[in-house]
Amino acid sequence: MLSLHQLRCFLTVYELGSLTAAAEELGYAQPSISEQIRSLEKSIGLQLFRRVGRGVVPTTVADTLRPHAEATIAAAEEALRAVQRVKAFETGTIRFGMFGSARLYVSATLVTDVLERYPGVRVEIIGLNSSEVLEDLRRGRIEAALIAAPPTNEGLEVLPVARDELVYVSMDPERTATPVTARRLAEAQLVMADTSYRATDSMRLALRRMLHEAGHNPQTRIEVEDVETAIELTGRGLADTVVHRGAATELVPRLAPGATWTELRPRQYETFAIVHRVNATLSPAAQLMIELAVARIRAVAEPIR
Repeated sequence: MLSLHQLRCFLTVYELGSLTAAAEELGYAQPSISEQIRSLEKSIGLQLFRRVGRGVVPTTVADTLRPHAEATIAAAEEALRAVQRVKAFETGTIRFGMFGSARLYVSATLVTDVLERYPGVRVEIIGLNSSEVLEDLRRGRIEAALIAAPPTNEGLEVLPVARDELVYVSMDPERTATPVTARRLAEAQLVMADTSYRATDSMRLALRRMLHEAGHNPQTRIEVEDVETAIELTGRGLADTVVHRGAATELVPRLAPGATWTELRPRQYETFAIVHRVNATLSPAAQLMIELAVARIRAVAEPIR
């Protein structure tokens, strides 16, 4: 039976042309190297080296064995590196980007899934808004992310995975009895989330485009940071809001009981996508987060295949 140690000794002797030099290179006594070569020759039943003066020269058998020995050693070293990567993964930090309201879809369940598989890791879910997450991605702070309204920027690989509809939420059932047109939306008293990102937030941009195409300008009565506050204020009857259907399903029963929602006309959707840099070699951690995030978001939003 051949051993990796025998093959390493063989390759070193082959390269240096000397048992003594190979012993010095590997840090063993010369008789130990000689014994490894004899054992290898016994295993294959053929001579590998001939003595010439104080050195050795390879036989044609050694010439034939050499590339296979190198491939075997390389494969063993790669196997060790793979195991070490898994070991590091089991105790390292996983950083994954995610837009703010994604926590309502997948965040807690995603972390739970990861920790169930790898209880020793540390998890960081990074980002409040898709524009912020994209900047972290470009700067290399994160490997991959789940964002809304995928970018068209060069240098990024985009995999659309699901979409969710934007809905109009109100405590007044008459306002949600029929789909909300651009004109009605322009006249509504609205509370909107993501005020710090109002210029770049993908949902705000979609609504602004919808209104401008109909000749109207967007306006809000109240600006807040998070969607929970927007829905809670809607529940108090202070304004209406527009959110993802998934957010409405999750939050309205708890924060605005009695509120109802309806779609917009024309209907508006946001696409959720996995994004990473083009040709990036993703770590096992990033690959796991992508796998779990895609499964989770497709379970709660309309899948895109």
